[in-house]
Amino acid sequence: MMRTWMPVILAMLAIPSFLAAAPPDAPGAKPEYVAQRAPVTPSLKGEWDGPAWGKAPALDITHFFTKETGMPTASDFRPDAKAKVLYDDKGLYIHFLVNDQYVRCIETKYHGKVWEDSAVEFFVKPKEERGYFNFEINCGGVMLLSYHENPDYKGPVQNEESSVPEERAKAVTIFHSMPATVDPEIAEKTTWHIEYFIPFDLLEEYIGPLGDVPGQVWHANFYKIAENNSHPHYGAWSPILEGHSFHAPQFFGVLRFAPRKP
Repeated sequence: MMRTWMPVILAMLAIPSFLAAAPPDAPGAKPEYVAQRAPVTPSLKGEWDGPAWGKAPALDITHFFTKETGMPTASDFRPDAKAKVLYDDKGLYIHFLVNDQYVRCIETKYHGKVWEDSAVEFFVKPKEERGYFNFEINCGGVMLLSYHENPDYKGPVQNEESSVPEERAKAVTIFHSMPATVDPEIAEKTTWHIEYFIPFDLLEEYIGPLGDVPGQVWHANFYKIAENNSHPHYGAWSPILEGHSFHAPQFFGVLRFAPRKP
């Protein structure tokens, strides 16, 4: 997330990751992803083609913004970043696979500036009328987790603070294939994984009961970012129009949950 441009957006959002991305291929078009029920519980060992993840479809993070679309620090580097989603009765499983380069990772504190490192992010809005969560994790496995309430929501709010307390955030189990810190950056081509589990009850503390998840439609976006390295880049799965940030739920794509099999 960039701190040196678009001060008006920063003042409005007061949140840590943002982006001015290239226009979508078709105005108003939003990608869709269907999360399958996990055939077995993921091992959280980075097994992209393993028993749990092997048949899960992958989505591609391909919408990178450029200097021409409003981000003066953006380089021409485009990592190959993919993600998969599974679910079971207890929660969500997210798996990112990144074929990267210029990898740097120095943040070691929860809720620190992880977006400046080589990082991946998952923003998710389970209920149309409520807010969204942002899970931002650097390649060393350090997370920033917040919840941002929909300003138009008029009902009771479960939790007033946007930052999820660290003790509660520990319910998210994270696997990372890279060391906790990488400095100086690795200029060579490097492949790394971030895989994690998000319990449904953590989300419910902020937005209330989710109900029966199979068959539901949520909204989400997936990002690849690195701001403080030799080749900064900012990419999204669902395209974001120029002048907007990662924190723009109106541009989230569709996340469908496969219905329960009869």
